[in-house]
Amino acid sequence: MSAPVPVLLAGVHGHGRTHLRSLRAMADTGLVRLVGLCDQRPVPEGDDLEGHGPLPWHSDLGEAIDRTGARVTILSTPIHTHLPLSRTALEHGSHVLLEKPTTATLAEFEELTAAVDASGLACQVGFQSLGSAAVAAVRALIDDGAVGRVRGIGGAGTWVRTSAYYDRAPWAGRRRLQGRDVVDGALTNPFAHALATALAVAGAQEEAPAGVELEMFHAHPIEADDTSCVRVRTRDGLPITLAVTLCAPEHLPPRLVVHGERGRIEFEYTLDRVTLHRPGHAPATTTHPRTPLLANLLAHVNEGEPLLVPPRATRAFMHVLERVRTAPDPVSLPAHMQRRHTTDEGVRRIIPGIDTLIHRSAEHLALFSELDPAWAAARSAGPTDAKATP
Repeated sequence: MSAPVPVLLAGVHGHGRTHLRSLRAMADTGLVRLVGLCDQRPVPEGDDLEGHGPLPWHSDLGEAIDRTGARVTILSTPIHTHLPLSRTALEHGSHVLLEKPTTATLAEFEELTAAVDASGLACQVGFQSLGSAAVAAVRALIDDGAVGRVRGIGGAGTWVRTSAYYDRAPWAGRRRLQGRDVVDGALTNPFAHALATALAVAGAQEEAPAGVELEMFHAHPIEADDTSCVRVRTRDGLPITLAVTLCAPEHLPPRLVVHGERGRIEFEYTLDRVTLHRPGHAPATTTHPRTPLLANLLAHVNEGEPLLVPPRATRAFMHVLERVRTAPDPVSLPAHMQRRHTTDEGVRRIIPGIDTLIHRSAEHLALFSELDPAWAAARSAGPTDAKATP
């Protein structure tokens, strides 16, 4: 059995906790060894770091890699740090598992791709849903003609976030911070998986889309969007719509719907669950396994296994993120279109009727403004053709 791979975690707070728990389980199997932590903020005294106990602590990433000999670095850090910290890790000889979204701008994405190629090292982007075998299962249903010609893909996401979500870090809910692009909106961060997964199902991950139409709003007092819809047209003309909110009346699993001429496929990507609906047949539901992206990265490093989410697999997603970044600021929803509730977890904002509107968008492949004139205020953010290189 090979020796455990030395791993460094950069970004211990927030989502970094998820990585700590996963690393604990992988360390127990002898696959990895967590050799150190890197963060600008230390953890409180007495924190057992999800069972890892005391570990070397660093504030400088390059120094941390050199001192620990980390073969893999996990970057669970703010969006606007992804490019510089990835470069640092690669320059110090470490493979990278990079949290999504890939970078804060399309230009930074191109720089990252070039840096990875020049280094000869591996970079895996943390779109966990793309590690699911359900993606290939949906693709196989489409290729086998299970629902006939595909007319489009619709996505719906209705989640709940309170003011505490935006108070957790200075960059949360920001479009820019101290002159740097951040682009931390609902479409590009919490629901980034929905968009990336829809593009993967369409087989359009690696190419610039033909066009992007965008409508962005916010109920919370933030810069970025918390309620939005987008329609992407792939190079072969397939429409993909995604409508999302963090101001829903209840938190439900997001879903993608593949609309075919002879049926539909519903894909609940957080549950790895696929349901085939065809006239004259009972719905057929299957649940599929998921490969952890760190495990796949280690298999790539040790055995040459193909990466599930190399940077190039996020190219189309990054073109949409760039459209979000360069669009006019989201429209602030007026008071009569929202309700406020104070909870133990902060102020919760609910947009009455938004769940119905979002599911109508997924069903009709339509933008908010095409379904309800009250949402027409953001039409200035679309439509446009994608101004991007293939």
